[in-house]
Amino acid sequence: MERKTVLTEQAPAPIGPYVQAVMAGESLYISGQLGIDMQTGEMPAGVAEQAECSLKNLCAILAAEGMSTANLVKTTIFLTDMGNFAAVNEVYAKYFDGAFPARSCVAVAALPKGGLVEIEAVAVRA
Repeated sequence: MERKTVLTEQAPAPIGPYVQAVMAGESLYISGQLGIDMQTGEMPAGVAEQAECSLKNLCAILAAEGMSTANLVKTTIFLTDMGNFAAVNEVYAKYFDGAFPARSCVAVAALPKGGLVEIEAVAVRA
């Protein structure tokens, strides 16, 4: 099985010893994406805005491999406050045409850089 590191300037650079994504065979494993706004390099204050940026960053990584959200088979959402579940769901739903991937959503004590939401994903070439 071929293994390839995926890196795009359209998404934030890793802030630790990891890569944006790894293509292994026909599967793309995308590292957790914080809600960093690529225009400013900062995270917006609100969870909905961070979720929007997180998903845009995830989509940029998918696009680097010629994929879209239609290729996603599993996502995991990390929230620092489950009270933000509905707000993140509202943003998340806009990125799909109804064919949602499997998903988990978990509460965590904290995220890097003080983030409110982080999303990781697995995609497969159709």
